[in-house]
Amino acid sequence: MWDKIIEFITNIDATLNSIVWGWPVIILILGTGLLLTIRTKFLQIRKFGDSWNSTIIPTVKSIGKKGDKKRGVTQFEAFSTAISGTVGTGNIVGVTAAILTGGPGAVFWMWISAFFGMVTNYSENVLGLYYRVKDKKSGFAGGAFYYIANGLGWKWLGYVAAVFTMLAAVGMSGAQTNKISGTLAATLANDSMAVKLIIGIAVAALIAVIIIGGIKRIGSVTAKLVPFMSILFMILAFIAIFSNVSKIGPAFAAIFENAFSYKAAAGGFAGYMFATVIKKGMARGVFSNEAGLGSSVVAHSASETREPVRQGLWGVFEVFFDTFIVCTLSALMLLCTMDWQGLIAAGAEDTATSILVYSQNFGTFGTVAISVILPLFAFTTILAWSFYGEKATQFLFRGFSEKASEIAVIVFKVIYVLLIVASSVITSSLAWNISDTFNGLMSVPNLICLVALSGTVAKITKNYYQRKKGEKVKPMLSAYPDMNDEFEQDLKGDNEDMK
Repeated sequence: MWDKIIEFITNIDATLNSIVWGWPVIILILGTGLLLTIRTKFLQIRKFGDSWNSTIIPTVKSIGKKGDKKRGVTQFEAFSTAISGTVGTGNIVGVTAAILTGGPGAVFWMWISAFFGMVTNYSENVLGLYYRVKDKKSGFAGGAFYYIANGLGWKWLGYVAAVFTMLAAVGMSGAQTNKISGTLAATLANDSMAVKLIIGIAVAALIAVIIIGGIKRIGSVTAKLVPFMSILFMILAFIAIFSNVSKIGPAFAAIFENAFSYKAAAGGFAGYMFATVIKKGMARGVFSNEAGLGSSVVAHSASETREPVRQGLWGVFEVFFDTFIVCTLSALMLLCTMDWQGLIAAGAEDTATSILVYSQNFGTFGTVAISVILPLFAFTTILAWSFYGEKATQFLFRGFSEKASEIAVIVFKVIYVLLIVASSVITSSLAWNISDTFNGLMSVPNLICLVALSGTVAKITKNYYQRKKGEKVKPMLSAYPDMNDEFEQDLKGDNEDMK
């Protein structure tokens, strides 16, 4: 019975996935990033230094601080929740899966998606803060569904975006849980369904305890875990890569050579494999940095900051850190220290290969390390996406009554936790594919809106930097006059951004 259910789900997903990740969506992702890059005058390059100055320094200053109950969570807590949603198994196992199925060239397309994704994510955050609304419990509520409904004025598409966000939340948590159960089961040398099920139940129980506390508890937990796991991962990656320094050049050569010509393909399969390289790279890139999905903006919108552009610059750093640093380190670890060609030829499995990379480089310590790093990456991602799904549910049912919205959120959380358990025992490929499908669906309404509101992003950006130069122009802080005036007074009171 279980096998038939899985087979049915697999067939349905395969059909949807081939449609969702067809060339139209890939062109839409790249096209939107290109348009926003032009309209913001290559902001991800011009203001890259400003992004670091607006993120690293405030991060250090806000560590240990708590957000104002009326103003929201701190910038660092909002960023930690957002980065925990993006830095997950996609950065380790996802990169491995992309290379194993699309060759090293897939990494190149991850970089391409990230370059444009930096300004796409920036734009999402700018619009998210500009069109966010007040939320009694968490300070503010925002996301793609809000700026689609209130900015674009297409409420029906906002509801569609909310439904897709809920589905993507379930898909993303499923992929992450699947990697936790797969990693720990492999470490325990027991790949049975019973062991994976027990792991799934344990993860679901921990998630249930934390998500009851909402964004503040999630932000607090992720603010502690994200720095630790990121630093540990990068230290191990640098040691492994520079221990094989002579192979760094050939690794980059393989990435660029295979980006346009996948040598493992032959004859009539060349065209198909070229498409696979691009699609796998794009899909894994979007899965990893989430630029274009309109997901992390839900967390950023809860930030206490009043300046949309200031929070938008976090988005630039977020994608850069996620893909150009973390994903690239993962790729180089595999390409520099393993026989990647042999692994591809043998049809190696992604989770097992990821563990093998660490065990080959660091022995037992490496196995233990990856058994800690990977579950932590995945766990914090599951936490972040529970919040995204919760906010989408609130938006979807807010038109009925506050009581109906609260009940709907409870139902979503229960379903979310139960599906965490179910996803722990499905195959790795199915978990990836379901998440890819839902991510692709989620991106479409968001990208359409970003194209339509690209002019608004440009105006808000120009307004911010005019004021930074000392020009006397009225701040564009919120789309709603009363909130805009309130935020303007806040800026005057604490001189938040003009110091």
